[in-house]
Amino acid sequence: MTDTIVAVEGVSRRFGEVTALDDVSFDIKQGEFFALLGPSGCGKTTLLRVLAGFEAPDAGTVTLDGADLLAMPPHKRPVNLMFQSYALFPHMSVAKNIAYGLERERLRRAEVKTRVEEVLETVGLTEQAGRKPHQLSGGQRQRVALARAIVKRPRLLLLDEPLSALDKKVRGGMQLELKRLQTEVGITFIVVTHDQEEAMSLADRIAVFEKGKVLQVDAPVALYERPRTRFVADFVGDNNLFDGTARPDGLEAVHLGLLPSATPAPDGTAAVLAVRPERVKLGAPGTGLLNGTVVDVSFYGGVSHVSVRVPGHENPVLVASQGASQVQAGAQVGLAWGPADAVLVPADR
Repeated sequence: MTDTIVAVEGVSRRFGEVTALDDVSFDIKQGEFFALLGPSGCGKTTLLRVLAGFEAPDAGTVTLDGADLLAMPPHKRPVNLMFQSYALFPHMSVAKNIAYGLERERLRRAEVKTRVEEVLETVGLTEQAGRKPHQLSGGQRQRVALARAIVKRPRLLLLDEPLSALDKKVRGGMQLELKRLQTEVGITFIVVTHDQEEAMSLADRIAVFEKGKVLQVDAPVALYERPRTRFVADFVGDNNLFDGTARPDGLEAVHLGLLPSATPAPDGTAAVLAVRPERVKLGAPGTGLLNGTVVDVSFYGGVSHVSVRVPGHENPVLVASQGASQVQAGAQVGLAWGPADAVLVPADR
């Protein structure tokens, strides 16, 4: 997976006083599952609309297989967009919904039939081919929308919050299904989502957006373990953030002393130390880096979440540990982590 299929260079888009996209640049590889992740209003959907041809940027270029994508009218682009609402035709059967785009292209009836049957088998809906959308579950309707998008064999499939209409349990199953389908059909997927868990579970790489800018593009593990900005550290997963001054061995935090980190940062600069809850170890008071009082203990999914109030630090420190925790609210504890467990990022980024 070394070939670049999409190259976005310096793309900007403004709506009056609002800058939706601010000099956005990144590449997407052939066959990649790429996620655009960020809060509402960060610009990710605007970029998706630029790729689909529904928006024209004020500046920048977008190429697909080396050709100028922006010069192509939307209906001529080898790109398909799967909408959040699925937008299925209620009066048509599953098979007819899937065949609609191919029939509009006036393909031979035999070829349409073959391709529809193939994609029905791929998404596991062969037995539902004659049903109408209202006779299907939410997950099945999602598969129909996906089948309709991939049956045209686009070079690029754009998905706008594709799983948001599903309940949590169905969504988890469809995440696996989406990943399987993407691998099986070999089409490059670009998904827009504000759901970090969805992005982390689906994507080969993720671009994190904030206020129209791309802050970091990385694989999920690198994004989680080595965020480069305060926003990314805070937005992607739970994190404990400490403000202070960078030192050769970590961060000097007011009221807390030196907190260790192995991340290099210019000595004396304002910085933020980020340490994940699962990297923080609970111990006896006086044996760690910090001391505090347990204020809450919750258990779910096989993991205990412990909140510890530390004097001199505004927010409780979160600790995550496997299994049921032995500590209770009100207990005095010590907190510790190793230098390799904490990341330093600049305070102003």
